[in-house]
Amino acid sequence: MNSIDSFLKRFEHFGVELGLERIYQLLDNLGNPHLQVPIIHVAGTNGKGSVCAYLSSILKTAGYKVGRYTSPHLVDWTERICLNEEKISSTILEQLLQEVEAAIQPEQPSPTLFEVITAAAWLYFAQQEVDVAVVEVGLGGRLDATNVCHQPMVTVITSISWEHWQRLGPTLSHIAGEKAGILKPRCPAIVGVLPPEAKIVVEKRITELECPVVWVEPAELLEGSRENNSLPVANYQGIEYKVPLFGDVQLSNSAIAIATVQVLETQGWEVSTAAIKQGIAETKWPGRLQWTTWQNRKLLIDGAHNTAAAQVLGRYVRTLNYPSISWVMGMLSTKEHSEIFRALLRPGDRLYLVPVPGHSSADLKQLRIIAEDICTELELCQIYSHLTAALKKAMTDSENLIVLCGSLYLLVDILPVF
Repeated sequence: MNSIDSFLKRFEHFGVELGLERIYQLLDNLGNPHLQVPIIHVAGTNGKGSVCAYLSSILKTAGYKVGRYTSPHLVDWTERICLNEEKISSTILEQLLQEVEAAIQPEQPSPTLFEVITAAAWLYFAQQEVDVAVVEVGLGGRLDATNVCHQPMVTVITSISWEHWQRLGPTLSHIAGEKAGILKPRCPAIVGVLPPEAKIVVEKRITELECPVVWVEPAELLEGSRENNSLPVANYQGIEYKVPLFGDVQLSNSAIAIATVQVLETQGWEVSTAAIKQGIAETKWPGRLQWTTWQNRKLLIDGAHNTAAAQVLGRYVRTLNYPSISWVMGMLSTKEHSEIFRALLRPGDRLYLVPVPGHSSADLKQLRIIAEDICTELELCQIYSHLTAALKKAMTDSENLIVLCGSLYLLVDILPVF
């Protein structure tokens, strides 16, 4: 895996630069593999990864050959590119990256790291002749490197909330405009519940493009379905199914996946109700509201890297009825720290702040000031230079539930040892 890391590191200094000119040129040099792959294109602030996971599991269960491209990865690059729920081998990924590099013309602008790995995904799916690729937008939508297909089978917008305002714009309307950039003329659109300000923008674009649209309401949680530690059961349009991923937001995400599959059925795809139920029940999406153990102690981990995700985490944790929580948290400098703390911290909680390795980590002293100002009755708020030290201290300090959260990147060092 180190060879893939070192290969891609060469493209890191080009940074994150939205725009489609470089990726179109690169794909053209590769023979336009993206035009050979039927796709479902999924955008959204939160939920898009879960929706991609549900969709690929359902369609694989229905007997289709399914590619899945998501980002970021938790442990290594191979997680981003999957075929029938199996991540690509590092050997094959290295070969694909070499093919992509060979297609870069010296007189043309160099692609970014994300464009290189995205091109490798398109190349892999075309070579494997997948029936469908479920493709997650990396950032925004309109100018994202995945937004190169003029005729997706379905486009999906899972949710819209405040994120990446530095690149997507200062208001929800601006952010919604960027997400709506994946919509295509007369291509079916599946849209989750949106804030009014965002819905106006998306609805206007849908009207302009004459997209058939399904506005998806969350599935209904069936009462009494959580007994005996069994998975909760939900109902969406008469389909009753077990929900394997935690958090109330999964009632929305799973419903969006079902609505997307139902649109595919109108296009001639054969997906039985049994395949939908089994596909959802078998879905895995690590690092999001995931229970695990670390050094024989129960631990809840979740990326929770923006306000909306933190609110989902906060609601879930409060259903568990622990008297107080020990939060082990690290955040990037670009995140809305105050709002994330407001969503999570309660009187009596303990907070252990850590840096996010290898990324633009927020100033920990400043985070402590913000946290203590927002929740004046924290039992403890301490800074640690390393995640492992913070986790060990949290475990010896109390019998609280320990929650590790604040950034998906924070989970990288800890996940391999689970």
